[in-house]
Amino acid sequence: MTSNFSKMASFRSLFAAALTVASLTAASAQTVTPPPTPTDITPQAGNTAFLVGHAIGSQGYTCLPTTTGGTSWTVNPPRPEATLFTDLFGQPVEIITHFASINENPKPGVTVPLGGNATWQSSLDTSKVWAKAIGMINAGTDLESCPNNGAIPCVLLQSVGNEKGPTGGRLLANVSFVQRLNTNGGAAPTTACTAGQTQLVPYTADYYFYKPDK
Repeated sequence: MTSNFSKMASFRSLFAAALTVASLTAASAQTVTPPPTPTDITPQAGNTAFLVGHAIGSQGYTCLPTTTGGTSWTVNPPRPEATLFTDLFGQPVEIITHFASINENPKPGVTVPLGGNATWQSSLDTSKVWAKAIGMINAGTDLESCPNNGAIPCVLLQSVGNEKGPTGGRLLANVSFVQRLNTNGGAAPTTACTAGQTQLVPYTADYYFYKPDK
């Protein structure tokens, strides 16, 4: 009896995973429509959004000395940690994890920073994209794409490296740009701090992933 229950549970898990992959595959063939964005955070023409994930995570800050002899909370280096979800039959399903890591497959001419790059890794096929910010607007300055005052900025990031999954997965292997929009929370603390302290501040955002048009 126990064996039959175990087999049924395994089958359900495999079926759910297969259904998620199939749904995302179908979604990637459809058009994802990001909100209109200011020029500073709009990808170059010739790239189209194909995937969006709603992120729940935290932005890390370190308390560092200032040039005036005081201290302040600083993103140094950037340490995002988030999980991205999509809606599947009314339930949130994890599709991507977001963190900082060393770029293991840099594009030609890219210098890999010791502090790592912002990284997104598919939870389904483990493909990755590393990216760096090339454009930014302050939160609350654009009602359609970045409306929440006091949140972390909305940014445009460009791929500096991509990697297929170990079995050839390609969900993020061709990503060219990433937009972080609709940010909420995550801004630097306003409290006094002692050098060396760290603090994680919760945030949410929508991440749009682009790939080159064929």
